[in-house]
Amino acid sequence: MRFLIDFTPILLFFGAYKLYDIYAATAVIMAATVVQCLLIYKLDGKLPMMQKITLLLIVVFGSMTLLFHDERFIKWKPTVLYGALAVGLSVALWLMRKNYLKLLLGSQLTLPDAVWMRLNKAWIVYCVFMSALNAYVAAQFSTEDWVNFKIWGYVFPIAFIVGQGLYMARYLKDAPKENPDV
Repeated sequence: MRFLIDFTPILLFFGAYKLYDIYAATAVIMAATVVQCLLIYKLDGKLPMMQKITLLLIVVFGSMTLLFHDERFIKWKPTVLYGALAVGLSVALWLMRKNYLKLLLGSQLTLPDAVWMRLNKAWIVYCVFMSALNAYVAAQFSTEDWVNFKIWGYVFPIAFIVGQGLYMARYLKDAPKENPDV
């Protein structure tokens, strides 16, 4: 169900673009992201920081797209999001000496510090890559191509997350079994 909640706004954006135009699609993704955040808040009782940042950027860049009737704003939103994540993770790691990935997920996953460090660096590289890739597609291709890239480009985050899962699986400690004699 979480995957459906996460993926619905981009599917609605794609559908609205195909049926209407980039401006209708922008309004749709803004509304869908607000509803998505409300659902997540209702299910979890909180809204993760990443979701708050995404909502803020969708609302700001979407509003500028609609206000100025300029599609470049919504096309550059992913570049700004990934770039900000890369900078934030880098500053936290190398200047503040904090691994925010471990701070966010450490209560859910028990991993050696060296693994947390590699995962954090992998996220920085991934975010730089996605920021640059979106910037390239937004600048060099048509809006139609960019929208198609947004849908088919989901292969990148899915592959990255699966790769992270496979990497982490080697280091996760077996959870103690309850009632092993049953």
